[in-house]
Amino acid sequence: MDHIRFGRTGLRVSRLCLGTMTFGFQCDDETSLAIMDAAYDGGFTFFDTADVYPLGGPFELVGRTEELIGDWMQRGERRRDDIVLATKCFGRSGPHPWDQGNSRKNVMRAIDASLRRLRTDYVDLYQIHFFDRNTSIDETLQAMDDLVRSGKVRYIGCSNTMAYQLARSIGRSELHGLARFDSVQPRYNLLYRENERELVPLCAEEQVAVIPYNPLAGGFLTGKHRPGAPTEGTRFTLGRAQDMYRERYWQDQMFATVDELRAVAEEAGVPLTTLAVQWVLANPVITSPIVGASRPEQLAASIAAAETPLAADVKQRLDALTAIYRQGDHDR
Repeated sequence: MDHIRFGRTGLRVSRLCLGTMTFGFQCDDETSLAIMDAAYDGGFTFFDTADVYPLGGPFELVGRTEELIGDWMQRGERRRDDIVLATKCFGRSGPHPWDQGNSRKNVMRAIDASLRRLRTDYVDLYQIHFFDRNTSIDETLQAMDDLVRSGKVRYIGCSNTMAYQLARSIGRSELHGLARFDSVQPRYNLLYRENERELVPLCAEEQVAVIPYNPLAGGFLTGKHRPGAPTEGTRFTLGRAQDMYRERYWQDQMFATVDELRAVAEEAGVPLTTLAVQWVLANPVITSPIVGASRPEQLAASIAAAETPLAADVKQRLDALTAIYRQGDHDR
């Protein structure tokens, strides 16, 4: 798999990033390890996780995904050195009121807990999962800068961030001489294009790596779903996460759009999954889409997307079919 420069840094990451948020809940331990094997064998060298994963699981399972990644890295010789590893903090991951958010106390506590679970002494990319409106961005950036200086973290990034929040963070880092967010992790796919208006142009200008999640809209863009009751075992029936995914995508208008996209995929002679990932990769600002799977064999369609660029005329058709999702005025 090709590798690409990570924003303004000298780091290079695989064109696809493995998303792991279902490991340990939607995917059992054996399946999770098998998916990581398949991704590694398929050329993925960039893995993303978070301290609160698995998604949708009960609080008792918080951190289980990181433990599974730690177990997987111990299975192969020098495997830790063969991947770029990213994790995040923000969500509640401990019993105390302060075991959440982006305060200095939680950032310092959370990284040590993640390192223990991952069974490593550093992560390549440490990200705030969400912005914390109760904590000064200066406090968060100072804590992250200290982690970089200590060697526990190589680069820092953010996720679920508005353009003005990222712009202000970059400015505060420059003013105080602190480590800067070198990446952002937004939601981005054919059914959610709102970030193209402000966040994506900002990242292009500031050379911020863009590693979007949900390139397949939580599996909705595989084309396997039909109106009615969601299919059991998917993210649309996944514990605490099901309501979020149904609100995002389980809409009549989006079902109609998927039918149109399916027809384009059939004409192009590729699975809809491949077409959807190809479209995300066709945006020159995108660094590495985060691709998830519930079975190892599902990764093949995304790997095919990284190996075969999207034709310009097909991209134009997809852009036109999904233009409404760029404006933010579609039905909710």
